[in-house]
Amino acid sequence: MGMTMTEKILAAHSGVPSVRPGEIVDCRVDFAFANDITAPLAIQEFQKMGGEAVFDPDRVAFVLDHYVPNKDIASADQARITREFVRAQGLPHFYDVGRAGIAHVLLAEEGFVGPGDLFVGADSHTCNHGALGAFATGVGSSDLAAALITGRLWLRVPQTLRFVLRGRPRPWVTGKDLVLTIIGMIGVDGARYAAMEFAGDALAFLTMDERFSITNMAVEAGAKNGIMEPDERTLGWIAPRARRPFTVVRSDPDAAYADVRTIEVDSLDPVVAAPSSPGNVVPVREAAGVPVDQCFIGTCTNGRLEDLRMAARILSGRTVHRDTRLLVIPATPAIYRQALEEGLIRIFLDAGAAVSTSTCGPCIGGHMGVLGAGEVCVSTSSRNFVGRMGHRTSRVYLANAAVAAATAVTGRLTHPADVVGEAVPARG
Repeated sequence: MGMTMTEKILAAHSGVPSVRPGEIVDCRVDFAFANDITAPLAIQEFQKMGGEAVFDPDRVAFVLDHYVPNKDIASADQARITREFVRAQGLPHFYDVGRAGIAHVLLAEEGFVGPGDLFVGADSHTCNHGALGAFATGVGSSDLAAALITGRLWLRVPQTLRFVLRGRPRPWVTGKDLVLTIIGMIGVDGARYAAMEFAGDALAFLTMDERFSITNMAVEAGAKNGIMEPDERTLGWIAPRARRPFTVVRSDPDAAYADVRTIEVDSLDPVVAAPSSPGNVVPVREAAGVPVDQCFIGTCTNGRLEDLRMAARILSGRTVHRDTRLLVIPATPAIYRQALEEGLIRIFLDAGAAVSTSTCGPCIGGHMGVLGAGEVCVSTSSRNFVGRMGHRTSRVYLANAAVAAATAVTGRLTHPADVVGEAVPARG
């Protein structure tokens, strides 16, 4: 019997001809990273384990992205511990404030992960990189410490759930809407410790930015990883960036799946995940009209260039509603620079938005956009748990960037077509 992509990658990295779901395998790790929240814990465990040097300095990165510029003494010390470790180890791939972006976007952009790779990070959204055809998963700081020392990690082979996306997405329907629809369909534990494999002709209509949004949120359904077979668009994106040779892996035609679901995307409309679960998904029009205090366009899920372009298309010539505030945070300095060159940042500023340096801050209720008691936010982020972005009585609706921008204009949860009054250009 054949193997899925995930099984093939785990077999190749554990040095065996084949694996099956449920097996425990000892795998070689291609690349590992930590951020300013998880790195200090990993460093502490690294030292407890007697670690003296990381297994390969060229295959390790540290990215300060959650609390930089530091918001208080505690976060400053988190960053300081990481900086001291990086200097002591002589690690070349360190991204500090000014050069750092949100790690999941930055590390893909920098070409550290390629098709067929096994990539681990001390952050749950590491599954983001599955859009490149890699096995990518988040791990705890102790696991990361072990990987930093040995370059290896044990994993239980997950069963694979296959999601076949068919048809051409309608106007304003993005990759974010597709993954939210799937999470709404199967629930936040519907893919618990499974691999979510995304396939189907609809993927050809999605940009790489949209594909990353889909695999990024696999963890919101409880998945171990999300993954897509590389196509010409994938290879065209990664080829000029990749720092190492890579191997394209595809599932065998006779691979065994725990379940196969087919989603006809041409029947879908933009959706939101209403408070307080990513699985509480409804069409935007069913939730429309809710007064909104803050809109946030950013994060590892939707702070990419395509998201900013879509938001700018709606905000151009319009202003943010007087009772609503809009935050726009490009995910990386490169995206910020490109948005500046394309005039997107000017559009945001003219509309009355606040534009910030790259950070995860608002997504986790850390800084740069914390919600007060009872406030409502439409966010392009990935989680809307109780208290996720601030006070526990605040409420967060997850949405794509167009919905967030349209809502910022009207001050109420709004379908983008109701602001722009026209369809977006047909997808190629």
